[in-house]
Amino acid sequence: MVRKWADALPEKTGRSLDEWAELVGRSGVESVRDRAALLKREYGLGTVTAGQIAAYAADRQTWDGDPDIYRRQAAVYVDALFAGPKAGLRPVFDAVVREVRKLGPDAKVCPCQTIIPFYRNHVFAQARPATKTRLERAFAFDNVPNSDRVIPNPRAKPDDRLQHLVALSAVSDVDAEVRKWLKAAYAADA
Repeated sequence: MVRKWADALPEKTGRSLDEWAELVGRSGVESVRDRAALLKREYGLGTVTAGQIAAYAADRQTWDGDPDIYRRQAAVYVDALFAGPKAGLRPVFDAVVREVRKLGPDAKVCPCQTIIPFYRNHVFAQARPATKTRLERAFAFDNVPNSDRVIPNPRAKPDDRLQHLVALSAVSDVDAEVRKWLKAAYAADA
């Protein structure tokens, strides 16, 4: 997805990713945040585009747009998310990933530094270790299921797709009900 975005940059902005990175490097601005702000302010780029360019300019060796680099980095992201006091949630996450992999060949697990989104055409669900004892699974539901386990996502903005979540604390929580919701969210993104 990020590679596709980078390939479309010249047509959309008139510059390639490397050209934008060179421009940002010559700006004299050092921090990624300030570089992104400069790109937004001076060149009218959107928040995501400016942020991606600034991140790429700062560290091309770990930038997620290169598929080979991303595959190596993805494992690092997951290991970091489930390190230390949250290590006990790794088996719960692994159980969720096993279920996602069963959904179909187009279901993708795409770890980031703070969350693990699950894609088909869009993000249909995501996981994140919320506390040292709770993994949260957020879902994009068309029709919210009736269940005491599904709660409104407290971090969701009104226009977010992932408006509801379920808390998982043990592998046994990845049960038939959770699998059904996962399949429904995946099917809705066809």
